[in-house]
Amino acid sequence: MRFPIYKFQEAYYYYYYYSGKTNLERCYNKFYILYIKKYICVCVCVCVCVCVCVKAHDCPSICTGMASPTRMLAAEQVHCSICLDVFTNPVSIPCGHNFCMACIGSYWKSSALFMCPMCKKTFFKQPDISINTVLREIAEKFKEIKTNPVVELQKITQPDPRQSPVELPTEMPKLIPANGSWALEVSCDVCTGPQRQAVKSCLVCLTSYCEEHLKTHTSRFTKHKLIEPVQNLEDRMCKKHERLLELFCKKDQTIVCVLCTEMDHRAHYTIPVEREWTEKKALLRKTEAEVQQMIQERLKKVDDIKHSIELNKSSAQAEIKDSMQVFSDLIRAVQKAQAELVLDIEEKQRKTESWANGQIQELEQEIDALKLRNTELEYLSHTEDHIHFLQNFSSLMSHPHTKDWSETCVYADPCVGTTRRAVLKLAETLMEEAEKLAEIELKRVQKYSVDITFDPDTANPWLQLSEDGRQMHHLGTWQDLADTPERFDTVVIALGREGLSSGRRYWEVQVGEKDDWYIGVARASVNRKGRISVS
Repeated sequence: MRFPIYKFQEAYYYYYYYSGKTNLERCYNKFYILYIKKYICVCVCVCVCVCVCVKAHDCPSICTGMASPTRMLAAEQVHCSICLDVFTNPVSIPCGHNFCMACIGSYWKSSALFMCPMCKKTFFKQPDISINTVLREIAEKFKEIKTNPVVELQKITQPDPRQSPVELPTEMPKLIPANGSWALEVSCDVCTGPQRQAVKSCLVCLTSYCEEHLKTHTSRFTKHKLIEPVQNLEDRMCKKHERLLELFCKKDQTIVCVLCTEMDHRAHYTIPVEREWTEKKALLRKTEAEVQQMIQERLKKVDDIKHSIELNKSSAQAEIKDSMQVFSDLIRAVQKAQAELVLDIEEKQRKTESWANGQIQELEQEIDALKLRNTELEYLSHTEDHIHFLQNFSSLMSHPHTKDWSETCVYADPCVGTTRRAVLKLAETLMEEAEKLAEIELKRVQKYSVDITFDPDTANPWLQLSEDGRQMHHLGTWQDLADTPERFDTVVIALGREGLSSGRRYWEVQVGEKDDWYIGVARASVNRKGRISVS
């Protein structure tokens, strides 16, 4: 079975389902290069065969990289992360990473600790290393391919004379109708042979007609009401009176016929279904907009959490780097304490990232649910079927159950103080190094500092603010100020202009010799008039 071919610029992607023998016979775990006109098809065949066809002059690196198992490695897999070149005498260290023997030896000689340059794992003594012969052979083969790729390409791109060329399609298959219609296709009820698509449905005959049979119907029954083709016309008839459902009862919120208004729904306020459809569709659009807004808010929260994860990683790495600088100046006796510190920081980072990823997963699940609801709402908003619309309206008006994410956040820098606390556990001889760390931490915290200014529109009339809004003092006399909704009229308080929504905060305040003062956090909706209870 062969699936559609998708075209992207100059590349074609083929997907084959491998079941027994196909046109790619005996291709299990083998690699084939097939000529297709001016394209070369590079095939990797296992249970599902994936063939990538590119222009011949564009693909030497692809073909040479796919021609044999030794070439399936990506370039970075045979490059040393220290010298950034292909391995020379590669060795493996206990953590599993590979380097050139000369590179890792030079790195350890210039470092105070025996540490992996990639994962930062520290070893208490220099590990025993030996050359990885398999990786060395692969690296040498990679150098040969890199030096002369054309020769390697000629070895593997000889066309098979038994393989016939395959014609490539020039257009993608049409997956969506050109008119983008959401309506289901309705067949003609009159056609006796192959049923053609209906163009109209008659509410009197309860029959759908194709274009040919519609002409006969229209010529005979000029007063019959025609609508766009719909399915299940019998659902538009009142089950009790066998009359057309064309009114909507506001009191009972149901669709009724004319006879219903004279019996069960007598004296009830009814309107045409078209009018109710128009009103409900307006409400549906509002609900759809709200759901879309919820999706966007959660997508933004996902981006915020991902950004916080990156900041968290950067902070953890910066903390590790600082600790390395400090402990490199100490004697070998503190190496064990330093290694434990690194593990502690990394564990905090891993726990934070694991928790954050869990939050992202929950958010993505909510996003999927909201997208599903949005698709249902969008489908309903495009339907012209009044009855179907009204029958499904109520079930789609409620929002899916979601969690309040406004208080969810990831602390970007949870490692402040970790290194200092580790150093303070050492002997008194290490106190000088601990003080240096305290200075580093203070500088790190200060980069997040924000100058707070008071909002004069909220200040109680007993208070006077400086011109820059940074200082405030009690006048001792009442000022005649406008009693705006924002101003506190009883409690002697002034709010800051800068707000906050999450995170860990602290304040540094110069109070002079005053002892009657207080500082706190309030919501923007705090009551400004009368007494306020402080918790």
